[in-house]
Amino acid sequence: MPAKREKIFNIPPVILTLLVVLFAIQALCDWLSPEQFLRLLQNFSFVPGRFTFQIDPDRVTDVLNALAREDELKMQAALFFLNNGEPHYWTVLTYAFLHGGWAHVGMNGLWFGAFGSAVARRFGSGRFLLFCAGGAIAGAFMHFLTHMADLQPIVGASAVVSAAMAAAIRFVFQPGAPLGGTLGFSDVEGDDLYRQPALPLRDVFSDRQALTFLAFWFLSNFLFGVMPGSLGLTDATIAWEAHIGGFLFGLIAFRWFDPSAKIVH
Repeated sequence: MPAKREKIFNIPPVILTLLVVLFAIQALCDWLSPEQFLRLLQNFSFVPGRFTFQIDPDRVTDVLNALAREDELKMQAALFFLNNGEPHYWTVLTYAFLHGGWAHVGMNGLWFGAFGSAVARRFGSGRFLLFCAGGAIAGAFMHFLTHMADLQPIVGASAVVSAAMAAAIRFVFQPGAPLGGTLGFSDVEGDDLYRQPALPLRDVFSDRQALTFLAFWFLSNFLFGVMPGSLGLTDATIAWEAHIGGFLFGLIAFRWFDPSAKIVH
């Protein structure tokens, strides 16, 4: 009898734990009163303008003055999220645990389970958690660079999901890897599925399967990233720039987290 093949969509414990945490936080957000939820966003969402206020307060003040002339309610909302002007450094990570509703966390959870599982099996739990943190920070940083004076709160794990997707294309299509065999599954068994030699970064843009996936990612990013959703209470979203920041991090930083001795960089 042929050995049972292990599929890419089997969920490792670290992925399952993170998914439980994300859904539990969303349930908590639904349970909170509107005022409590806004306070949660104030303290744990990523607000680029709070960081800029530390180095260039006049730039943020100009934005507030412009809002005061155009829309008093928006100006009050911006002041609320500026809070006391402190940057809240932890928010470069915590924003990734908040979402704009069940559809938002469900979509991110679906992609995270699919692609994060393969990356977590290759990296191991400790490296994978550090990798996720790096993806979240990279997403926040990219969004900061393009929205430095913005006082709109940013939420969602999309940057982390994008990092996992980028890391996955470095190895899942390789011979013997999860999607490198006939009909999408390899003849290699067990954990060896996830430890086959990875695609060198220089070859990502010339590999047909990797290019196809890149095209899919950019299309899906356009559809879901450039059309931000609302939290219902505020306009808090995660933007396409954060997706790109996470994706670039996953693509480039893959080699720093990959423990496989077989990889060819």
